[in-house]
Amino acid sequence: MEFAGAIGAPGGPAPGALPTIAFAGRSNVGKSSLINRLLGRTRTAIARVSNRPGKTQEINFYRVRARTDADEPSGPSGVDFEFYLADLPGYGFARVPGALRGRWKPLVEGYLGDPALRGVIQLLDSRHAATVEDVEMLRYLSDHGVPTMVALTKVDKLKGNARRKEMASRLQEITLPEEQVILVSATTGEGCDDLLSSMEELLLAAKSDSDS
Repeated sequence: MEFAGAIGAPGGPAPGALPTIAFAGRSNVGKSSLINRLLGRTRTAIARVSNRPGKTQEINFYRVRARTDADEPSGPSGVDFEFYLADLPGYGFARVPGALRGRWKPLVEGYLGDPALRGVIQLLDSRHAATVEDVEMLRYLSDHGVPTMVALTKVDKLKGNARRKEMASRLQEITLPEEQVILVSATTGEGCDDLLSSMEELLLAAKSDSDS
């Protein structure tokens, strides 16, 4: 995988026409850490992990070369494909100036109409209630027909009854079916294989469409 470019203004061109999966979420939800975990970059990060949430102010693209699992029964085995993973700017962090937050909305909403976009992984912190911005983002994606999975991050910090309670609360807040939600941890890797499988299904569907 490699960094492939960025969009910093509404209407800016994506780096190419490869099918794309975008990651969205609040600035402090652990987006960069999860992206690095999924891409196998736990030692040398490709997505910048900052101690100052809100630092990412562009849509960053990473070109990924992948191969389907030969033991995966749900689809063709041994298929090579490439895609972009798009890291959308985080939203909702109070320390980011209002003018900057105002620029993010047209940037992100403009990009979400890109025909190469195959789906969005919406990240929510498993330990905290969904915010107004979280719910608005999910509603926007639904209204525009963008396939969406929700990844509840930092689940390694929840145990037993606390995990079950928070999971039930998040499902009630976002009003999505449980099969559309995956529990993940960038620290332990929990749920990452399931998330990668969901991404692969979207991307292989896009490959099938382009080959037909």
